[in-house]
This record gives sequence, structure tokens and C-alpha cells, in this order.
Amino acid sequence: MSLFATKSLTQIMDESEGGEHSLRRTLGPLQLIALGIGAIIGAGLFVRTAAAIAERAGASVTLAFAVAGIGCAFAGLCYAEFASLIPLAGSAYTYSYATMGELVAWIIGWDLTLEYAVGAATVAIAWSEYFNKILEFFGMHVPFEWCHSPWEVEALAGGATGAHGMVNLPAIAILFLLSALLIRGTQESAFVNNIIVVTKVSIVLMVIAVGWGFMNPANHTPYIPAATTYTTPEGVTHPFGGIMGILGAAGVVFFAFIGFDAVSTAAQETINPKRDMPIGILGSLVVCTTLYILFSHVLSGVATVEDFRTAGKEASVAFAITKYMTGFGWLAKLVTVAILGGFSSVILVMLMGQSRVFFSMSRDGLVPPLFSEVHPRFKTPWKANILFFFVTAGFAGFIPGDIVGEMTSIGTLFAFILVCAGVWIMRRKRPDLVRGFTVPALPVVAVLGIAVCGAMIYGLGWTNWLRLVVWMAIGLVLYFGYGRKHSKLMLSSLGK
Repeated sequence: MSLFATKSLTQIMDESEGGEHSLRRTLGPLQLIALGIGAIIGAGLFVRTAAAIAERAGASVTLAFAVAGIGCAFAGLCYAEFASLIPLAGSAYTYSYATMGELVAWIIGWDLTLEYAVGAATVAIAWSEYFNKILEFFGMHVPFEWCHSPWEVEALAGGATGAHGMVNLPAIAILFLLSALLIRGTQESAFVNNIIVVTKVSIVLMVIAVGWGFMNPANHTPYIPAATTYTTPEGVTHPFGGIMGILGAAGVVFFAFIGFDAVSTAAQETINPKRDMPIGILGSLVVCTTLYILFSHVLSGVATVEDFRTAGKEASVAFAITKYMTGFGWLAKLVTVAILGGFSSVILVMLMGQSRVFFSMSRDGLVPPLFSEVHPRFKTPWKANILFFFVTAGFAGFIPGDIVGEMTSIGTLFAFILVCAGVWIMRRKRPDLVRGFTVPALPVVAVLGIAVCGAMIYGLGWTNWLRLVVWMAIGLVLYFGYGRKHSKLMLSSLGK
């Protein structure tokens, strides 16, 4: 059997209906939009924005969000057509299997593992930072060594160093709690997510409204800094300012835009996917991109670049409010609590997306069957949830947030490129298929999506390219060692 053999849409749809591997359809359009907002508004806004300001773009971080939003718009349109055509769990993995063949499907499935698992770990690390901030309000804190990875060292005044990190226990704890919630059920998880989404969007709007009056025009001058370089305390050098700084910043924050991607993984649990998938994907994207640009403009105007490189590096939003927004200390505390809840919803959606991708890969025989075993009572892929708790806990507990964050970004961008190519291929191969949503101006939209996402991958630099190559090499070893031998498509072609 060819490495590029594809599954027919009829076969894919037949496999999804009924039987022990069916998922319960409980989600409507508003829940999908909330699911997307739950994934998008989180670490990208409250943590990675400050990192992008400090290390890449300064005030032009707003332009970086615009670039990322444009890339997402092109990719989102392609996702919407695919999701309305193939309304199943698995997201880009399922789409690739139907258009570009099994090998490409494996590559994208393995890439989505990087995107979701490492993304959940990134946000769990950010959750740990803000959890410690809340404890400080009550005169308590988690010791540095128990809330940082072994690769991190406490920075003290005057350039001195303090304790060495050992393991990030708060990050592991939140991953455990949310994994348990996902096992309990998708509908219950969506209800919790809806409450969190309303809370954190309200806080974002409040910070924009209040912070607007505290912006210092000097912090926005020049709006696009001159092209230079910046070396992080860990010794990594990035382009700062200019076009490369903006592209690099767009890549840094891009992983927070995977909310609409996560929406597509829930297609098999959606009541009317052909209608509701495009609404959920594009609706969440429009809302969140607008909020991102406004929020980043306020944050970069209230505090300085140097603030975000030093004292304001962790829990950056609370720091900026406390230092510069006189009389609004209460808002810093409220924001910290809301951010903590917001991060929880992001982790929830990412863990859900990850388990659903492996659910689909397992059903195809590319990974062991335990990943598609559904709980007899809760109808969720509970064994996959348990395994990925351990995977994400390993990343969150023992690897710094900057590294896992950029790994997530490059994985997401690569996935989006394949989706843009796939929808173009499917339109040419099967123009006869009925689509609930059709991408306008194809192939122009697909080509622009590939170009913008490719430019952001370029801006992330060679260290991230190398990490992606190594991750993909590991995935290919697993595919040829297990997946190809157990592929149901291959076995059926051999008459087994």
C-alpha cells in the first residue's frame, strides 16, 4: 500500500457513526464559540504578550497580533470548509487522511500532539505563576524550587542568583484536576468553560477600559523599534524590532490562536456540525483577535519594555496594574483570579483536543487501541486523557515556559499550512462534494494562508526549526515501527 493512500469520505463517515467508539453529540454554536474563546484568550494574552514585547517587538506587538490574526483568518476559513465537510473528531489529522494520504496524516497527527500537549503544558506553567501571585496576596508563596523547572535559576537583585528549580508542582496539579474533569464528560466540561469565558472576557474589557487612561505615549515611541537584537537571560539571541521582530513576535503569540483549531476537534460531538462548525471557528477568531490587539496596545502603553524584561516578566498584567495604575490595586487582584480561571479553560480545551486527535488515530490503527476506548458511562476517551496527563505533566513540570511556548507555536503553524494545502487539494479532487461552508477565492486564500504562516515560522528562528525537525523524526520512527504495521487502511488493502 502506498504511503500516500487516502481514506474515502464515505469510509470516514461510516466509521464515526454508532458502535463503541461513538462520541455523544451535545455541543451547539454558542458552546463552540465559547470553546474557541476559552482556548484563545489565555496565556497568549496574559503571558506571551509580555514576552513578545520584551524580546521581539516592543510596542509593535499589536502589529504582530494583526499578522497572526490574518494568518489565522486564512487558515480558519480553510478549517471551516473542512469541518463542515468532514465533521469528525481529529481536526487536521482527519482532513489530511482524506486528502494527502496516511503518511501526511501521521505527520499532522504527531504535529498536533506537539501543538496541544506542549500547549497545555505552556499554559499550566503560566497558571503556576499567577497561582503564586494569588498566594502572595495572603502572605504565602510556593518556594522557587517547587514551582520552576530544573533548567531555571532564581534571579536576585544586582544580577545575583538564588535557588535552582526542581519541579513545577502547581502546574502538574492543575493538569491533573482538569484531566479528571474531561474524563467526567464533555458537556460538563463545556459548562465549566462557559462560566470561565464570561468571567475572563469581562476582565479583559475592564483592563482595556481602565488602562487606556494610564498609557504613556513615550512607551509607544517609536511604535516600531529599530532592528537590533536582544539576548535573553538564558543566552538566546532574538531579532528585536523591525520586520523580523514583528514576525518573531507573531510566532511567539501565535499558539494562543489555536482555539478555532480546538473547536474543529469537537466536530463529532457537535449537534449540527455542518452549520455550527464555521460559526464556532470564525466567530471565536473574530472576537479574540479584536480583544488581543486592543489589550496588547494598552499593556505596551502602560508599562515599558524593560519592565517586561525584569520585574514584570512573570504575572506581567498584575505587575503593570500594580506599578502604574494608581488606585486600582483591587483590579490587579481581580485580574489575577480571572487569569487563573482563564488559563484553566485554555488547558481544558487543549487537553480535550489532544485526546480527540489520538482517538481518531487509534481508530485508524496508527496508535494502540486504548486511545479510542470510550468510558462505558461518561462516553469520553478516558484512557487517552490519563496518558496525556502524564505527558503534559512531564513538559510542565520539567521544561521552562519559553521553550514549550515556542514549540507549540511552530507546531500550530505547521498544522495550519497543511490544512490550507489540504482544502485546496480536496476542492480540486472532489468538487462534487456538498459543503456546508465554502472558502471564498480559493486558491488565493489557501496560498496566502501558507505564505503568512510560513513567514511566521521563519521568524521563530533556527532553534525552533530544529526542535520541530527532531520531533517529526521521532514521530516517523514510531509510524514505521508501529503505525504502518497496524494501519487498518493497509490491512484492509491486503485483505486482512
